[in-house]
Amino acid sequence: MADMKKVELLAPAGNFDALTGALKAGADAVYLGGALYGARAYADNFTQDEICTGIHLAHVFGRRIYLTVNTLMKEKELDGLYNFLLPFYECGLDGVIVQDLGALRFIRKYFPLLSLHASTQMALTGSEGAALMKAEGVSRIVPARELSLAEIKRIKENTGLELETFIHGAMCYCYSGQCLFSSILGGRSGNRGRCAQPCRLPYEVNTIHLSGSTSYPLSMRDMCTISMLPELIEAGIDSFKIEGRMKKPVYSAGVTAVYRKYIDLYYEQKENYQVAQADMEQLKSLYIRSQVGDGYYKRHNGKEMISLTSPAYSGSDEKLLEDIQKKYIEGKLCHEVTAKVRMKKGMPSYLALSKGKVHVSCTGEIVQKALKQPLSQEKIKEQIKKCGNSLVEITQMELEAEDDIFLPVSSLNELRRKTIAAFEKEMIRQNGFHEPASLNSELILKKEAEDGAAIIPENHEKQFNQQLHAAVNTKDQLYAALNESVERIYLDYSLLCGEVYQKLEKYKEKNNFRTSFYVITPYIVRERNISCLEKIKRIFADSLLFEGVLVRNLESYHFLTKQGFSGKIILDANLYLWNHEAVEFWKERAEEFYLPVECNVHEWKELLQHCQQKNFLSSAIVYGRLPMMVTANCLNKTGGKCSNPAQIVTLKDRYEKQFPVYADCFSCYNIIYNSVPLSLHKLFENKGWLKGNFRLDFTIEDERETLQIIQYFKELFQCFKAPFYKEYTTGHLKRGVE
Repeated sequence: MADMKKVELLAPAGNFDALTGALKAGADAVYLGGALYGARAYADNFTQDEICTGIHLAHVFGRRIYLTVNTLMKEKELDGLYNFLLPFYECGLDGVIVQDLGALRFIRKYFPLLSLHASTQMALTGSEGAALMKAEGVSRIVPARELSLAEIKRIKENTGLELETFIHGAMCYCYSGQCLFSSILGGRSGNRGRCAQPCRLPYEVNTIHLSGSTSYPLSMRDMCTISMLPELIEAGIDSFKIEGRMKKPVYSAGVTAVYRKYIDLYYEQKENYQVAQADMEQLKSLYIRSQVGDGYYKRHNGKEMISLTSPAYSGSDEKLLEDIQKKYIEGKLCHEVTAKVRMKKGMPSYLALSKGKVHVSCTGEIVQKALKQPLSQEKIKEQIKKCGNSLVEITQMELEAEDDIFLPVSSLNELRRKTIAAFEKEMIRQNGFHEPASLNSELILKKEAEDGAAIIPENHEKQFNQQLHAAVNTKDQLYAALNESVERIYLDYSLLCGEVYQKLEKYKEKNNFRTSFYVITPYIVRERNISCLEKIKRIFADSLLFEGVLVRNLESYHFLTKQGFSGKIILDANLYLWNHEAVEFWKERAEEFYLPVECNVHEWKELLQHCQQKNFLSSAIVYGRLPMMVTANCLNKTGGKCSNPAQIVTLKDRYEKQFPVYADCFSCYNIIYNSVPLSLHKLFENKGWLKGNFRLDFTIEDERETLQIIQYFKELFQCFKAPFYKEYTTGHLKRGVE
């Protein structure tokens, strides 16, 4: 197996010590964040100089650096992305990890040679979303952590994309990129790298199997897959990712060293693969929670995946930490080389450095005859060996020098610096990396013309016929919306049955198509529920009842459009159109989009003014319990067993707030809703700026409550008044997120 391409071992680095430690410990690549745009805002992170130095360091040793640019970007922040990335692009950065589709489009346009990696924050759950990203220039995806090994294999087979998956570290309870819990409750958005980890707090769960006791039902066990590495390698995964940019350098180095050992063991002696107990204990002693598991690779959910009793970390082994510190963190990383020095009168000074097949030589100033004090061999050796902060250490030296010679020490130093630089440059070339200057000299597209173009404000005086729409989850909510003749009704896919079809057909006949009907796709589409998209496709092929779909994920969008879907496509708020580049990405693909709920009203206006998309409607959710989490794990399953059919259970926090949890048993995920509904009724005091519609989202409301809420918002179109309900939140309408 010596010639078989090895899987990449990808380590985290929150600072430069962690970077060098991970490289010393055997990481093939390191992912890190800069001062901006990274999903770990509270890590130390890297300065511009440190990143450029790190790229050079990695390339000299044949390793790679990936930069996290994996947050959602506000309109005003997008302008800074070019200048942020340019120096790293020019230094030969190996790839960027991206969540925001606007950022992806921007980077592809201005940095065409930079490899694009789709972050796990995109919540890619199958071949459809992966194929869409491949078409947009993405070379690697980090799929949702919730996928099974079989699903990961299928993505590889169907798309041929590079796959990067997590093998060790902390696990989120929610599908990454779909969590608003920290954002809505405390203003710290996980989509902006500022998650406050509410999943690690205690809650009381009330289900048919579990009631009254307080535990940690959202606290996932940490992942440790060292025992199943052979299966993961044979699944075709290209890169094994260790979580932990917020953790100490000894964690990154220590964990990397263990996984390096066993990856190498697999390729060298697959038949003898077995994890030593001492190595397992080392992993458990390195800032990992007291209970570990192997993640979702072999299960969809279950009580055994949750640290119900405590989310605390295991105690660390101080002796182990000291050993790792000395072995990997202290001291510099360098190539041990052999030097050959030649100093002869009347000839240029000469220095050659070699290691293995790499050999470079340089000449310097002419060696002179000494008039007073000759240059001794000891002095020559001393100066040539002063390698300073370079990536070279001279361990052997061959010296040819005449006795009565002279050369200024400054000339010796310059010769050494020049030769070391040539050696490092040659190492980079031999390792297969391009020289930064030749890489980008002709391909960097300048932005000055675009930056200088004036933004022409839209004519906000132009009137738009705003409508009130409703999204319903139950038949009672649907009937209430029909009774109130809501102009558009979005039906959850779970309502698609014969009884509902008949009701809608009769309504259409009686009301002469006053109301239009749309289908809502599931929040998450995987192999187990792809049939719901097949059903939606058949409905549109067989009937004129529905006009379009409300899309909530990339899987649904690509599946339907690939099949030649002829209906209208509306993008829900969780597809995150935060900036004009994201709007540009979608404007030819959809009819309308919903504004992101984490942006404030000023950011909405800034986005809409900048976009100038007169034919791409921007609408707003103005009422409803926001989905705080969408999860593969199920509170009913954690509490005892599956409760199919679906039902609403509750989650109560330490402040006695109760969060309804809907178990979607067909698609097998939970939706944790906010304890109170969002209510943006104040938008109706001055709603003319929004060239789009208003949507009411109904979740746990009964028919009477649904009727009352619809009637209240219909009245707001005529005159403003306070709501009849007392408990609500205005979300991020005023504050937004950092």
